[in-house]
Amino acid sequence: MSNRDNSDLTMAIERLLQYGIQNSIIDREDITYTRNKLLALFDLDMPYKGDMKATSVPETATPILEELLDYAYELGLIPQNNLTYRDLFDTKIMGALMPKPSEIIRHFQNIKDTQGIEKATDYFYELCQKCDYIRVSRIAKNKKWDYESPFGRLEITINLTKPEKDPREIAALRDAVQVGYPKCVLCPENVGYRGRLNHPARQTLRTIPIDLHGERWHLQYSPYVYYNEHCIVLSEEHVPMNITKKTFKNLLSFLDHFPHYFIGSNADLPIVGGSILNHDHFQGGRYTFPMEVAEVEYSMQSADCLDVNIGVVNWPMSALRLSSNNIHNLIDICTNILNTWRSYSDPSIDIIAESKDEFDNSIPHNTITPIARKNKKGEFEIDLVFRNNRTTDEHPLGIFHPHAPLHHIKKENIGLIEVMGLFILPGRLKEELASIKAILMGDYTVDRIKDVDHPLNKHSYWIEELISCYGNRLNSAKAQKVIENGVGKKCTQVLVDAGVFKTTPNGREAFNRFLSTCNILPL
Repeated sequence: MSNRDNSDLTMAIERLLQYGIQNSIIDREDITYTRNKLLALFDLDMPYKGDMKATSVPETATPILEELLDYAYELGLIPQNNLTYRDLFDTKIMGALMPKPSEIIRHFQNIKDTQGIEKATDYFYELCQKCDYIRVSRIAKNKKWDYESPFGRLEITINLTKPEKDPREIAALRDAVQVGYPKCVLCPENVGYRGRLNHPARQTLRTIPIDLHGERWHLQYSPYVYYNEHCIVLSEEHVPMNITKKTFKNLLSFLDHFPHYFIGSNADLPIVGGSILNHDHFQGGRYTFPMEVAEVEYSMQSADCLDVNIGVVNWPMSALRLSSNNIHNLIDICTNILNTWRSYSDPSIDIIAESKDEFDNSIPHNTITPIARKNKKGEFEIDLVFRNNRTTDEHPLGIFHPHAPLHHIKKENIGLIEVMGLFILPGRLKEELASIKAILMGDYTVDRIKDVDHPLNKHSYWIEELISCYGNRLNSAKAQKVIENGVGKKCTQVLVDAGVFKTTPNGREAFNRFLSTCNILPL
């Protein structure tokens, strides 16, 4: 690298130091120490000697990091100039600025003690954004809109925060050595971990330890937040997901610590659970989801717990809302419902509690997605969403899973976030929906879309349906609205498919039959 280029590199390092000072990531007393760490990272002997007074500092670290990553590639510090290697190295750069975990925990606790828990989470969330652990610049690229469904508003996001990997990266991941440390991406051992091709770098990850009923858990934020203050609460132990009475205790215990957050758990079975079943964890945050504001369709009552309010929610998935100031009764009735549901069958609506594998081992099918919050009355409130993961030849991915006609939009598991009405759709839809919009405007030919190798083949029947209804001479605004509403209808049907008790009269009758076995009856 020439002297001029070397000067540009050291200037970029100084800009990053200024960014760290301005955003309270580092203190002025630490600037020399941090500068030397960054110089060593780039194998440099001398810092920048010029005047930095007129240098502006960007809103996020991304522009500076992109410049430093380009230099890193030129210097041979990263072997390939692709997303995986750039992410590994830029996290290493920002890790050089990060305070130690103990310092952040002490500062969080001090703010909590002197200013309250909301100010403490404000501090921690802002730090995670400013250090680029939360990829703010990428998240801003997501496409979002709302859709008014018969059940209320749904929120739809096309997720662009995780760009698709190129074929060389995919091949490298396939051949990467399986290390086994950390055991998974949720283990506390990820804090400060350098990462590798098949495991993200986590030098900027910090967690806040919390006590849930005598067990040590950790709160961290998701690096790809899907909603405001999207946090993950994870067990210190690498133990699998398991919804039990302890789950309800832990959820409500979390609300004692963080009453301004909601908290929920993915289900603990394949197909209806989240993407990580081998490490017990919850997801929460400061956000109001569409399901939370959905009204109670009709009220119920338990003779065993008269001080617990119960209602069936007007929602396409089968949701029961329970609220009370009596935590013990609330936990007991939720546990009774869960245990009854685990063994409940109603073949008339395809609900079978368990089946047998080829070795005559029992395979459970029924579970629950629980979500807890403090409601406007200050009561503890839990929504229980009933799930079943049975498959058939007709529905090999799940009876209560998006059915095949919807897979061109949403094929993945319906986890906690979608259950509550926020859809995270695959990034491929950005270009595919743009092409469909062009068809509706008459700017794109529909020839050969039924060819299996055509990029829009999976959407071909939907495209024909849209043209039949709206034609192909729409203006841009109208075409965009048709696309957004069309996707919204598909997302609504996704939730309908995933509901075990449908919102029809027969479905509500079946729901009441089950609830009666829990000694819960309509008022």
